[in-house]
Amino acid sequence: MKRITIDPITRLEGHGKIEIFMTDEGDVENVYFQVPELRGFEKFCEGRPVEELAQIVTKICGVCPGCHHMASGKAADAVYGVTPTPTAKKLRELFYMAHYVHSHIAHFYALAAADFVVGPTAPAAERNILGVINKVGVEVGTEVIKQRRLAQEIQALLGGHQTHVVMNIPGGVRKGLTEEQRDDIVEKAKGFIEFAKFSLKIFEDVVLANEGYVDLIVNGPYNLNIYSMGLVDQNNKVNFYDGKVRVVDTKGEEHCKYSPEDYMNYVAEHVEPWTYLKFPFLKKIGWKGFVDGQDSGVYHATPLSRLNASDGMATPLAQAEYEKMYEVLGGKPVHATLAMHWARLVELLYSAEHCLELAQDPDITGKELRTPLTNIPNEGVGIVEAQRGTLTHHYWTDKKGIVTKANIIVGTTNNNAAICMSLKKAAQNLIKKGVEVNDGILNMVEMAFRAYDPCFSCATHYQTGKMPLKVNFRDLEGKILRTVQRK
Repeated sequence: MKRITIDPITRLEGHGKIEIFMTDEGDVENVYFQVPELRGFEKFCEGRPVEELAQIVTKICGVCPGCHHMASGKAADAVYGVTPTPTAKKLRELFYMAHYVHSHIAHFYALAAADFVVGPTAPAAERNILGVINKVGVEVGTEVIKQRRLAQEIQALLGGHQTHVVMNIPGGVRKGLTEEQRDDIVEKAKGFIEFAKFSLKIFEDVVLANEGYVDLIVNGPYNLNIYSMGLVDQNNKVNFYDGKVRVVDTKGEEHCKYSPEDYMNYVAEHVEPWTYLKFPFLKKIGWKGFVDGQDSGVYHATPLSRLNASDGMATPLAQAEYEKMYEVLGGKPVHATLAMHWARLVELLYSAEHCLELAQDPDITGKELRTPLTNIPNEGVGIVEAQRGTLTHHYWTDKKGIVTKANIIVGTTNNNAAICMSLKKAAQNLIKKGVEVNDGILNMVEMAFRAYDPCFSCATHYQTGKMPLKVNFRDLEGKILRTVQRK
């Protein structure tokens, strides 16, 4: 049996490798997606006052700290049984829209675009952000940096820092906005809208105008027929900050819809000995293994799944793009993995529009920033849509508010089984007897996970026994004298 290893995999947050096992005839028999890092942040949370966690969990990841800050803040609200004031809620959501803008821009231009703008089989040295800028022009690259900077300026203003956020406290936020600051955000949000429209135009010109790329998206080796999960508002429209989690089946029919505190009735977690990532699945169906189809308990929680699980977007420009996407791709639901890139740009436009709506809301400069705490702390769940999928924080505390247990299910964890299945399907369709397995083919295999925009620092929370450790003792020439290994 032959083995091909892709290590490290590229253009993602964290570290991972792909092991492809082939038969003697040259066909792919199995694929293992391994993440050799462990964070274990749930254990770090134990023994801490629950009001501190919103600051602690931002250290899980420097790419999506705002997601953990918001989910943690909502979980702390629930622990104390308190509802933030209207101004506090809208300030949190305003911060979050800016966080979405900067993250979605980063993924599309720095991580995903090279596979289309430069080309999936282009030389590896050109498949990066510099190769993209070389194709689209320095002016576009400058605008990418500018719009991300402006979005992070909003996060720093509202959150105290764009990464190490200190915004949320149980029942509200630490500080408000002045009218002058609001006016500045309004102007920035208008720019976000124009840049989102520009990004969608690039996608139309580069991807949709290329018949080969459209065929790759629709008929390529990346389709995965599984359930879709996403947070929706009372009208079943996409919402990133608040609402209920909705899951639709492979035909687009509602499978379940639940409030954050009920998530354990609908989602369970499976473990495998070869990875530090858990495998969530739909509890009512059960874990059936790494198989797709209507009878599988596997689901995905991505920009595409959010659109699949919803009845539309809550802003007009994004709604028009939502309708266009489904018209071009043949209707709902869409199971084409690479369509996640298009859905992400639709979400970018929604985030920009909603950012402007919130900045213009009269409540946004209100002075009532916190609801007083009157209840004894106990247990609480907070759910938001992280850029990479549905994010759940669940805390248990004693009567003094000290955390006794924590459970965190992040977007990439939700997508772990789907990523493994997507990689196997791509490898089996791309690598066959008589096909030269070159760098371009292996990059096309990597494209299967890259569409999910995975974040492995966030996702590695399961430990199978002890951390493996291997120590080599070498002499001055580098020869191994002795090896000690913990098994």
